[in-house]
Amino acid sequence: MFLKFIKQIGFLLMTMFGTVGNISVSVNYMFSWCGGPEKKPIHLILIHLAFTNIIMLFANGLPKTMAAFGLRNFIDDIGCKITIYLQRVARGVSICTSSFLTVVQAIIISPRASGWRRLRPQSAWHILPFFSFFWILNALIGMNLIHSVTSTSLNISQFSSEDGYCYFMLESQQTKWIVLPLMVLRDAVFQGAMGGASGYLIFLLHKHHQHVLYLQNSELLYRTPPELRAAQSVLLLMLCFVFFYWADCAFSLFLSLSSAEKSLMPNVQKFLALGYATFSPLVLIHRDGLLPECCEKLRNCLFHVSVQ
Repeated sequence: MFLKFIKQIGFLLMTMFGTVGNISVSVNYMFSWCGGPEKKPIHLILIHLAFTNIIMLFANGLPKTMAAFGLRNFIDDIGCKITIYLQRVARGVSICTSSFLTVVQAIIISPRASGWRRLRPQSAWHILPFFSFFWILNALIGMNLIHSVTSTSLNISQFSSEDGYCYFMLESQQTKWIVLPLMVLRDAVFQGAMGGASGYLIFLLHKHHQHVLYLQNSELLYRTPPELRAAQSVLLLMLCFVFFYWADCAFSLFLSLSSAEKSLMPNVQKFLALGYATFSPLVLIHRDGLLPECCEKLRNCLFHVSVQ
């Protein structure tokens, strides 16, 4: 009974705080985007990442919260297909966007003499086609879910696993051998790019730190350029992503090899699946102080509207 209560409160808090956090991040960067003199590509990528996290929380966290509180058959077959499909697509887009964020940030702070500098986006609008590519790619990879997912309300017996409100029907081996390699290839490519860009960011930050120490200038030592502060925030965001992604993979692998269905492990894996979408905005809010800044911009905006 106590574990059920913890599960209910856990899903509810993660969904609520994650949604509020992502909305705060997106609203802040939207104000910076609309009111700032320069349209920064990083801001647009973070807005897209927050939007993807919100979709993931609504498609994944909200149904799990309702299922944890004992609600059954609250969505029909079509709603179940849409919900699970959005979960899969939003998760893939989150992986692609996080990798893209790291790569763009590494290009932005690269030295002027570096060849990577030529790849720097000349305008924030130049990165919009990448977002379309991410959504189309992951939408195609998750197409099999439309046929393999159904609602528990249908009471059909030929299922392989359940998630409280939706069942996953057994798929053919041919479908598995098409979908699984595509998912593995996507994760390997984008996480490989993320790892390389993160290593490059660490190298540049270390080089800057050594340069500041060499100058022995106390003013420079405690004053970090905005580009480097943004790079530090992106690195923390990537550490958050790596932790939750690989922890989720480890627990999923353990569950696939284990027959203990009523243990605590499935619930831990479900919490980890929501971890990045919940805590990634908190990293940005804490690191960059976004919440007070967002409230200040909102207050100024309301003040100008009332004056007019």
